[in-house]
Amino acid sequence: MNDSERKYVIVGNGFAGTTCAEGLRKLDPACSIVLFADEPYTLYNRIALPPLLRKQVARQKVIIRDAAWHEKHRIELHLHTRVDRIDVAERAAYADGRGHPYDALLIATGGRPNPSQAPGAAGAHNVFNFQYMDDTLAISDALETAKSAVAVGGSFIAYELAEAFASRGVETHWLMRGPRFLRRMLDEIAGEMIDEAACEDRVHVHYDDEVGTFTRSNGAVTKVLTKKGVTIETDCVGVGLGLTMNTELLAGTGVRIKTGIVCDDRLETDIKGIFAAGDVAEFYDPVAEMHYRMGTWNNAGAHGKVVAVNMAGGDQRYHDVPEYSSKLFTNQTITQFGLSPEYRADLEMVRKIDREKKHYRALFFRENRLAGVVMIGKGNRAGKRRYLEAIKTKAEFARTERQALLDWTAD
Repeated sequence: MNDSERKYVIVGNGFAGTTCAEGLRKLDPACSIVLFADEPYTLYNRIALPPLLRKQVARQKVIIRDAAWHEKHRIELHLHTRVDRIDVAERAAYADGRGHPYDALLIATGGRPNPSQAPGAAGAHNVFNFQYMDDTLAISDALETAKSAVAVGGSFIAYELAEAFASRGVETHWLMRGPRFLRRMLDEIAGEMIDEAACEDRVHVHYDDEVGTFTRSNGAVTKVLTKKGVTIETDCVGVGLGLTMNTELLAGTGVRIKTGIVCDDRLETDIKGIFAAGDVAEFYDPVAEMHYRMGTWNNAGAHGKVVAVNMAGGDQRYHDVPEYSSKLFTNQTITQFGLSPEYRADLEMVRKIDREKKHYRALFFRENRLAGVVMIGKGNRAGKRRYLEAIKTKAEFARTERQALLDWTAD
């Protein structure tokens, strides 16, 4: 290694970290890149894990980058390796007792799933989180013989579990503490539409309730006793109760931590040369004019591209509108982009509902500017590009104009 070469260290080989590594190699062909992963796998497609659990894709189709790709791009990959500490003064990341010096460091460590704290959960071999490849394989194996399964939580992870359970022909119960799925983002009518889609797939949804106790036999949960007194017999439990961000590595470094790692619109933290990207980044969005975290695949990829430029000495600003789309059971879909009440309570909403078509559209405004959109229903994505353009350009709309925006269709 030449001492004049720039040295980059990336902690986390998810979509943000690996995209950054690829970008750095293109921008700086002579540099050294060290990439750490605490899993034993090269980059895999996390949004392909639900189809893998449903047995709709093969395991080999989920892997995006193999070891040979890293070798070809001269990326020094350390699998199954945890970085122990960051020495800011020395500008080095330590793993297995060895220091890896850096000119720029990226933390793209994401979050870890919160386990159920209900009595009986700890140590039960059929209670699973759903975040990683190993989780997916373990749940899939359990579903081979399961007759009944319970998904816990009102999150997207819990939905994906419930959908997978039902698709595998298992009697499915979905238990959530709130009054509806994604209760911080969706209103009552949107929640009703998701409930209809769940019922059509014969999912039993239990609202305003949560696990009281897990009953176990021979190390496995056999019954879920809810706080409302409902007893559900089960062979498998999937837990989707949110994530805890992996920020402990930065303890004592001076990097600010709030809901995630605080960084600017260049994804650089308060400590020069240390960057954050992906789920763990509490980044500044110049379009929304606020800091927040966004745990989506698309956003992770966008972060990876931006942060590579800036780690290499450039000056690129994040400017995307975060978005995601998903199938909801067999007969529904959802598309969301920009802000929603989950991120700001002061947004004003207009909405349009077509019960016959099972379509729902909500537009969220902040100070006369379109800030975000939620679309539910197959064939209900028309106008998306116009909405995105309006958000990016910060176009203003008087209250009298807002209802007409619901009819936007031409892209």
